[in-house]
Amino acid sequence: MRPSINPRRDGAPLLEILGRAGYRQTEPRRLVAALIARQTGHFTAADLARSARAGEIGIGRATIFRTLELLGELEAIERIDLPTGEHAYVSCEPVHHHHAVCTECHRTVDIVDAELHAAIREAARRAGFTAEAHRIELYGRCAECNGSATP
Repeated sequence: MRPSINPRRDGAPLLEILGRAGYRQTEPRRLVAALIARQTGHFTAADLARSARAGEIGIGRATIFRTLELLGELEAIERIDLPTGEHAYVSCEPVHHHHAVCTECHRTVDIVDAELHAAIREAARRAGFTAEAHRIELYGRCAECNGSATP
């Protein structure tokens, strides 16, 4: 049975990133990109494998893991560490940002804040430290799960 998703449409941004980096857009990569594009919020490799099985899509866990690793290297997705100690992935824009993750609905919001970056650099400087990179992940409940229209 053919997959019920259209990887040419659903995973186009990820496939474009692969193409620009010189990687072949193989059918398994197209299928994984389409599975990722259908996710809302953060997702795990197990979530993608479950979605593949449910849609009768013939891709294995190893293919999913290899594709996730490649997309991570290309900064098309980013690995996040959950409060439970598990890790998941989120689709991202390739600009420096942080994540706010809803622990109830799993929605993930990218936070791009120049003032935050400046404060981090200043805190590092005061500590006599030169920060080469940083990552911040906020966990809590989004405005929708809190029952309010604004955060």
